[in-house]
Amino acid sequence: MLRADELTIVHHDDTVSHFTDVTYTLTRQGLRVFTASGDEKAFPGHDVLTTHARTSHQELAA
Repeated sequence: MLRADELTIVHHDDTVSHFTDVTYTLTRQGLRVFTASGDEKAFPGHDVLTTHARTSHQELAA
């Protein structure tokens, strides 16, 4: 699973979904998003035009 501090999804109808603090998987079947509060959202592959993920950099542990 991938992790993002901010995840923006652009759909084929040009609408936009925005999530913060999520883990997600992106496959040919679609996009599955899990929020920090435990919610799960699924978007079919034909609905997702593009995704933009932003992760803040954290210092490496010594």
